[in-house]
Amino acid sequence: MKAQVILGLESSCDDTGAALVRARPGEPVGEVLADVVFGQGRLHAPFGGVVPEIAARAHAERLDIATEAALAEAGLELDDLDAVAVTAGPGLIGGVMAGVMFAKGLAAARGLPLWGINHLAGHALSPRLTEDLDFPYLMLLVSGGHCQILGVEGVTRFRRIGGTIDDAVGEAFDKVAKLLGLPQPGGPAVEREAEAGDRGRFAFPRPLLDREDCNLSFSGLKTAVRRARDRLVAAQGGLRRSDLADIAAGFQAAVAEVLAEKTRRALAMSGYPALAVAGGVAANRAVRGALEDVAAAAGVRFVAPPLRFCTDNGAIIAWAAAERMADAESLPDALDLTPRPRWPLDEEAAPILGGGRKGAKA
Repeated sequence: MKAQVILGLESSCDDTGAALVRARPGEPVGEVLADVVFGQGRLHAPFGGVVPEIAARAHAERLDIATEAALAEAGLELDDLDAVAVTAGPGLIGGVMAGVMFAKGLAAARGLPLWGINHLAGHALSPRLTEDLDFPYLMLLVSGGHCQILGVEGVTRFRRIGGTIDDAVGEAFDKVAKLLGLPQPGGPAVEREAEAGDRGRFAFPRPLLDREDCNLSFSGLKTAVRRARDRLVAAQGGLRRSDLADIAAGFQAAVAEVLAEKTRRALAMSGYPALAVAGGVAANRAVRGALEDVAAAAGVRFVAPPLRFCTDNGAIIAWAAAERMADAESLPDALDLTPRPRWPLDEEAAPILGGGRKGAKA
């Protein structure tokens, strides 16, 4: 079978992504021919967070532009495509719908197979895009909307070992940044501020470490940050720059310690020979360093995608489709593919109790 060129489209939140990946039969990694991402930070900045209606409209306006840019970057034409892959969920439903409708139209017009990809599967399989990594492995998926510890046992076989019962860790970073008056996205802003801070000044809690399971919680930690900020404002009339740095460093340290300990427990329980991390928060150096230490102490391999493939992008969606195309049990989707705002990877796992005001996390 010849090499396959797959167009991957991503529009689940506030990044419009289009990428081209070439997958060759028998080769363990893919070749990224083009990777175009249009961010929406400027559009959402005045509101302090992502506005779903604005995001959906921007995706609808940019998906064709991103696709044309990716084709130009790779020096290819639509006739060179072998398949179209698109994030079909989970995510902000307006953005997911925009991507699915665009992908359906393109697939129908060009007579191409359509692959509806679970966004979380894209992240979970992303280490295999650039690394020769065999199944099974443990995956810590940490992003703005999702936080899960998964056993990745095959292209379509995922076992949830733990997950957040409230805020995702990336969501907590964004909310803490807003509490401190830092710009969005919150993760990079908090990390920059924390570089000059004293991580030990504030005794922030380490939520759920007293429980033996691998579930996580960050809502209480976020509340502790707000209370620390309010105490300082009441006592001194505002926050000094050193206060911001110390709070950011203390918060980041608490997050890294909780993620590391819960991951250590999951490794011990599962016995998987490798630990991988993906999602936007995987770009945080403190978190990544803590996880590297966990893997080293357990004597297992540590794998993380390049930073550009940790955040949302079309390349990981195209690669997830390539993995399914090589899987004899997988079939492409029909043109009645339905967008899904929630789509758990482990369909058999019970919802995590206390999964937030909007229900259990996917």
